[in-house]
Amino acid sequence: MNVLNIDGCRIHYSLESTSQDASGPIMVFANSLGTDFRVWNPLLPYLSAAIPGIRFLRYDKRGHGLSTATPAPYRMQRHIDDLVVLLDSLQLNQVLLCGLSVGGVIAQGVAAQRPDLVKALVLCDTAHKIGTEDGWNTRISLVREQGLATIADNIMKVWFARDYHANHQDKLQLWKNMLINSPVEGYVGTCAALRDNDLTASTSQLTLPTLCVVGEEDGSTPPALVESMAQLIKGSRFVTLPDAAHIPCAEQPEALAGHIATFFKENGLV
Repeated sequence: MNVLNIDGCRIHYSLESTSQDASGPIMVFANSLGTDFRVWNPLLPYLSAAIPGIRFLRYDKRGHGLSTATPAPYRMQRHIDDLVVLLDSLQLNQVLLCGLSVGGVIAQGVAAQRPDLVKALVLCDTAHKIGTEDGWNTRISLVREQGLATIADNIMKVWFARDYHANHQDKLQLWKNMLINSPVEGYVGTCAALRDNDLTASTSQLTLPTLCVVGEEDGSTPPALVESMAQLIKGSRFVTLPDAAHIPCAEQPEALAGHIATFFKENGLV
């Protein structure tokens, strides 16, 4: 296990190579609310096959997975700064940055703040602003008072498409376990960061190659919301994935990998 200490917060990360070639492109992944970096596991084999020599950097953002759950609330800037410090500490720049949900918000922020670090973006099921103040406050109060198990069934309904619920009940229970076992402090802290966040101004100034992807059954960041983000980014590509909802890297990893690899190749990024 690899750990970086950032102002008293231990950030857990993994830097993996798909071959002995250590000079291949680096793709960095930022995970969603209530997950850890294992959310990307189904996707990586397909990307490795499509892009020989690619390297992967995954990390558990503050308050998630094995990283420290520092006291809530969090600011989105704190999450953005954590990833900037991680990239700088590993002396990585011009990476291919992929974010899911709040991870996509973090990715937008890093690209705006430090364009030298990011060569291209893949923004999955995310937006420049997600949810409402009342909605986030209600969720924070409910989780504080009754725990994550209280909301888990409803979260699964918006995370995964109908087909996944019908045909992958065993896997669905594992994803539910991941959510329930998330640190409450990290979960509500990141809810507060999302509540207070609005990247409309900075995201509208982005000009780097950007692929925006959404599951067509996403109940958390619906296709219309993700498309509105794509419209802010000059020259971005917008793609919807059938039979997928909020976690396409788990539901449709082969299809998602195909879109990512095609986008990278067409833009001369790999």
